[in-house]
Amino acid sequence: MKKTNEQLIKGLPRRILLMLLDCGLIVLCYYIAILLRFDGEDAFRRHEVITAMAPMLSYILPIYMVVFWFGGLYEIMWEYAGMRDLARLMCLSGLATGFSLLFDMLFRTRTISGTVLIIGAVLNTAAVAGVRFLWRLMRTVRQYTHNSPKSTRRARDKTPLLIVGAGNAGAWAVNLCKTKNSTFGNPVVIVDDDLTKKNLRVQGVPVRGTISDIPELVRKYHIVEIVIAITTLKGERLREVINLCNSTHCRVRMLNDPQAVDESGKPVVAGLRELNTADFLSRDEIQLNNAQISEYLHDKIVLVTGGGGSIGSELCRQIMRYSPRQLLIFDIYENCAYELEMELHNKYGADAPIITLIGSIRDKARLDEVFETYHPSVVFHAAAHKHVPLMEVSPAEAVKNNVFGTKNLLTSAAEHDVERFVQLSTDKAVNPTNVMGCTKRICEMLIQTFASNTTMKCMAVRFGNVLGSHGSVIPLFEEQIKRGGPVTITHPDIVRYFMTITEAAQLVLQAGGLAKSGSIYVLDMGEPVRIMDLANRLIRFYGYEPGVDIPIEITGLRPGEKLYEELMLDSEQDKMMSTAHNKIFIAPPMDIDLARFYEELQNLHACAEHNDEAVVVGLQRIVGRYHPNRKLNEDHTVSAAHGNTAVMDKSEIEHAMSQAAKESKEGKDVS
Repeated sequence: MKKTNEQLIKGLPRRILLMLLDCGLIVLCYYIAILLRFDGEDAFRRHEVITAMAPMLSYILPIYMVVFWFGGLYEIMWEYAGMRDLARLMCLSGLATGFSLLFDMLFRTRTISGTVLIIGAVLNTAAVAGVRFLWRLMRTVRQYTHNSPKSTRRARDKTPLLIVGAGNAGAWAVNLCKTKNSTFGNPVVIVDDDLTKKNLRVQGVPVRGTISDIPELVRKYHIVEIVIAITTLKGERLREVINLCNSTHCRVRMLNDPQAVDESGKPVVAGLRELNTADFLSRDEIQLNNAQISEYLHDKIVLVTGGGGSIGSELCRQIMRYSPRQLLIFDIYENCAYELEMELHNKYGADAPIITLIGSIRDKARLDEVFETYHPSVVFHAAAHKHVPLMEVSPAEAVKNNVFGTKNLLTSAAEHDVERFVQLSTDKAVNPTNVMGCTKRICEMLIQTFASNTTMKCMAVRFGNVLGSHGSVIPLFEEQIKRGGPVTITHPDIVRYFMTITEAAQLVLQAGGLAKSGSIYVLDMGEPVRIMDLANRLIRFYGYEPGVDIPIEITGLRPGEKLYEELMLDSEQDKMMSTAHNKIFIAPPMDIDLARFYEELQNLHACAEHNDEAVVVGLQRIVGRYHPNRKLNEDHTVSAAHGNTAVMDKSEIEHAMSQAAKESKEGKDVS
């Protein structure tokens, strides 16, 4: 709030100067209106009218200023103004004229000339808009003249640009390129699917076709770079446009949304950005029930375990939007937690209610201390060991952290009257073939046992891979491509579900608001993506041809890895229930033999004292559907039970996408 007030005070002189300028323009315009209205009269008559109308300025000017101020005229950034802003000015000017006429009729015995008012309103609008656009033009010319040397400017102006989109964003992109063309090049042609815009011009740049005409226009105008300037383009359509642009082998960039802000809350720097992997997998924007989320987060003390991690940190950012009474960031790794705390303080102020706590969920005493000190009412549990191959080598650590750390947290939360507990799960918990997925399956079972035996609302949220999270496949691919290859894929038929970090965090918060205790919420992850397709897209995005410029190497499945991840069991599919949110579903509850479950947990606890195969056997006894894809070698290393290696050329890649049979799903859980 303090920062906002300082910004308002800093911008006040500019607004006052604009108001004084507008007052002068209004006086001048009404003088001209009188001259025009009484053009046929003698000079004495015109002087008489001017003298009679002069006192009216004592209320006309305040009316105009009040209407302009509260109408937001002085909040407009005129360097980026468009037709909407001009329409707003026209409406405000008309409104002020109407108020002036009404005031004169109510409080004066002699009304003013309506003709003069109308002519004055038209002239006022033209003058106010004209001065601002003249300033904009002068600013543009000055930047063009002085920002860069002529020789440099001319050289860079020769870089031909194609702009996708002839709307407001497209006009903004053209303006950006023309004012800062030492950086962004020279727009020569625009495309837009609105056929009514064809052959029109945007700031002198012609609209010459639709998006499907891009390849032809690239050849005709010798385009080197394409700029996508449609900020509302999402989902499948965005992927289609990106694929079409990439097929031309031009450099492809996107316009930063002029209204977007970064993670610190600051406006995004005006300009163009490179495509990222989230653009490739873009989906339609998620619609949240903010009232439902706010109901259980606003003015509440919220604890996020693993708060410094990929998902945990995004959860914290999203939670702060709902003004919790206090946000507790709990993590064992202090560096990421500290960086997140600084980021949130920069955005929400030094006095924002954020506390970073260092500790491990394995330490029950530390958890009790946190709950006794801060009394959180909502817990999001994102702390876990998640790397599949590493957990195959260290299964005991996965069990200690994921299973018994979660049990510690649930126990401590229940003992300290936590209202709501949200566990983050994974698609790898369904028919698991790895230690990590199996431990997460047990966590889901723990959630349901605590939900049925405590007053705490407990729920788990199951989703797939998250783009950009630590250790995810896409940063690895990008690094390999930049090194010149090869790009390594474990199997040509492997597919995965993907979701952005923001999507995942938003849906987790939404699922937490549904609050049906004991539920396992399954997120709609969209269509699964073939990792081979993803690798091909990325290679082409960087301007290379898969199998020709960058080889693709098949390394074989890793320990614990399977071809297809699943979001639900076969037995769950027919009984899956919908919720009020179209992207969240509820898996049917499990029937858990509680006595046997806790007996096997005790056995697993004993097995986890030593990092050997007894841990895997203990996991299998609890989760009968766990079929390990691991083989213990003589040198005590772990490898996949099956896999293959090869280097594929272009022709082999095209024939490598055959369907793989889904794995056997025999066996039953303790549940």
